[in-house]
Amino acid sequence: MTDDTIDRLAGIPPGSPLDAARRQRAQARDNAQLSFDLLLHPDDPGGFEIVERWAVAAFIAGLHKQPDCAAFYADGLAVRDPAMAPRIAAEARNAVGRGPYGAYPRGPLSTEDAPGPDYLADPTLGPRLAAALSHAQMLVLHPRDAAPGHLQALVIAGWTTPQIVTLSQLAAFLSFQIRAVAGFRAMLAA
Repeated sequence: MTDDTIDRLAGIPPGSPLDAARRQRAQARDNAQLSFDLLLHPDDPGGFEIVERWAVAAFIAGLHKQPDCAAFYADGLAVRDPAMAPRIAAEARNAVGRGPYGAYPRGPLSTEDAPGPDYLADPTLGPRLAAALSHAQMLVLHPRDAAPGHLQALVIAGWTTPQIVTLSQLAAFLSFQIRAVAGFRAMLAA
């Protein structure tokens, strides 16, 4: 692939040792870019519209507090919906936390339980987007608390099962991508 989003966000110079190392794992590198393309530039959005995808992505990037990634996704949203970008940035600021929060089932991991604030997105964003942002925040900051019952809010807001799966895949991919960028930036700085 010629344009690699992780390389761009991490600032990996072409021809650098880190670039060479990433090219040795071409399948992993290409599949990460393919995931980005399919999740944010699908040929058929299947009812999970492109602007919604970029709004969720900008929100999730804001939750991760990685300025370059947050700016990339906020800029991408602003291109698609200039009025939405500042609203999503404000939502991310309202929803951000230290996380991960939540409680494990009773047992040895319970010592890592951490209560955290609940978040409900601004309903003036519309029921679909508000439910999507609340779900994304749950997956990013409250993963231990995620349960099937939380999906009901998405269904009530009009999300179909395939759209919910794609929304969850987007959250998982962005968490991976943003952490990979942070790691590569640390490697470049070292």
